[in-house]
Amino acid sequence: MSRANSSCRASSEPMTVRHLGTIDYLDAWDLQRELADGRVEGQNPDTLLLLEHPSVYTAGKRTQPEDRPSDGTPVIDVDRGGKITWHGPGQIVGYPIVQLSDPIDVVDYVRRLEQALIHVCDQLGLEAGRVEGRSGVWLPAADGRPERKIAAIGIRVQRGVTMHGLELNCNADLSEFDRIIPCGIADAGTTSLSAELGRDVPVDEVYPLVEQAVQDALDGRLELTERNIPRDQPAAAGVTLALDPSLR
Repeated sequence: MSRANSSCRASSEPMTVRHLGTIDYLDAWDLQRELADGRVEGQNPDTLLLLEHPSVYTAGKRTQPEDRPSDGTPVIDVDRGGKITWHGPGQIVGYPIVQLSDPIDVVDYVRRLEQALIHVCDQLGLEAGRVEGRSGVWLPAADGRPERKIAAIGIRVQRGVTMHGLELNCNADLSEFDRIIPCGIADAGTTSLSAELGRDVPVDEVYPLVEQAVQDALDGRLELTERNIPRDQPAAAGVTLALDPSLR
C-alpha cells in the first residue's frame, strides 16, 4: 500500500544534502557505496547527493547491445536497474542514499522521485507528467514532436537502502543522446528545460528546486498525484528500477 502522505524513509531525522559540483562518475559511485554501507550499519544519516558528471554513458542491467553507441564510445556498466543513459554538463544528477521504511515499496519510492521532478517542472511553468508503464518524467507528443523524456529515474535497493537515482536535463547538450537509445526506448525523444521553455535554464537555477522537492516527496509533504500525460497509444514497459530481495 502506498505511503504517499507519510515519509517513505525509516528515519525521522532530516536528510543531509551534499552539493558535489562536477564529479567523475566512478568517484561518485564509490561515494554512494560508502554512504550506503554506512547507512545500513547506522553510521551515517540519509543523504542526498546533488551533482553533475563529465560526459559519460552508463548502462543498467537491462541494456541490450543495440542500445549502446555504435561508434565504440566507452560505456560504464552499473548495478542499477534500467538500460543505458547519458550524464553530462547541464544535467542535474541526484543520488538519494536512503533507508526505506518497512514494508519496502520500491514502486512507491520511484513515484515519489517522479513527483518531485514533476513539481520542479511545474514551478518553472512546464506541465510534465508520467507515461503509464514507463518511469521518468515526460512531455506529451505535440506539434509533430514525439513524447519526450525530460527526467530519468534509475535506482538500486540493497539491504533496504537506495542508490543511484534521478537525472534532470536543464541546459544539457541533447545531441549526446543521439549515439544511444536512451533507456532502451526507441519511439520517443529526449528534451531539456531549456529546449521546452525557450530560454537558457542553468543547473544553478534548478538545484534549489530539486533539493527541496526531493526531500518533500520522500518525507510525504508533497502529494503523490497521477499526472499521466495525454497520449493516443499505450506504452511498452520500460520501468528502470531493481530490487534484490535476498539483500534486504
